[in-house]
Amino acid sequence: MKLTRKVILSALLLTFTSFTFAQQQTVKKNNETKKETQEEETSVEDEYLNDVDGEIITTLADSDEYDNKLVALQYLQAAIDDGNTSEAVIAALDKLAGEGLNNQSRTKGRLMNNFPEIRRQACLLMAKVPTEHSKNTLISIAVADNEPMVIAAACKSLGEIGINENDETVEAIAFANRRNQVLNPTSSLALEVLNAFEVLADSTENKKTMIDAIARISVDHKYVTPVRQKAQKLLKSLSSSNSDDSEKKDKKNKKNNNTESETIEVEK
Repeated sequence: MKLTRKVILSALLLTFTSFTFAQQQTVKKNNETKKETQEEETSVEDEYLNDVDGEIITTLADSDEYDNKLVALQYLQAAIDDGNTSEAVIAALDKLAGEGLNNQSRTKGRLMNNFPEIRRQACLLMAKVPTEHSKNTLISIAVADNEPMVIAAACKSLGEIGINENDETVEAIAFANRRNQVLNPTSSLALEVLNAFEVLADSTENKKTMIDAIARISVDHKYVTPVRQKAQKLLKSLSSSNSDDSEKKDKKNKKNNNTESETIEVEK
């Protein structure tokens, strides 16, 4: 009789445990499903908001009004800070960076949308989107624009982005500064060129173009003294760096030659 009671109690306990476990699994599954649903809803909501931001920015950027373009830049900054780099946002940024340069609006032959300040602010914003596309856009502006403040902004952002494959960024900056140095030497632009070169020096394989550009700035008295002094300081830094690199290469070559000689002697 006692044995039967124990068996019944064990069976009841096992049933209760199984029921409790099943309930826990159901609750856990429901929570996971709810969480996934919430994540999906959040993702869809974020995507919708990004699209709305893109439409607003595009409308403002396409406007003929100068003030609307300034507002578009503010929206762009907020969108990029929030991580929104949708196609619409990037397209609007490209448009504003080339306002009056790549895209021109004329009335009776007169350029109506030459807004250097819009281009300058857009170029500075591009540094927050450090991509190959941004780099290419900035290079095209740096070599084509005639406004020193726009070129300076493009050079500054190119330095911050830091992409310099095959030294194309350094060459573009040097070209832009050389052209401006002949037509309209500006200390603020020269300073941004030096700052960009300082950042890009380590990624530059052939430093000849960079050194030539810095040397020109260092001896051009059309630039203010602090700019020339910075150029001279940067030249010394590059010269020291080149000397160290040469010594390392010589040591490496010498070591390789010694290793080859030892190998030949062992073979003999």
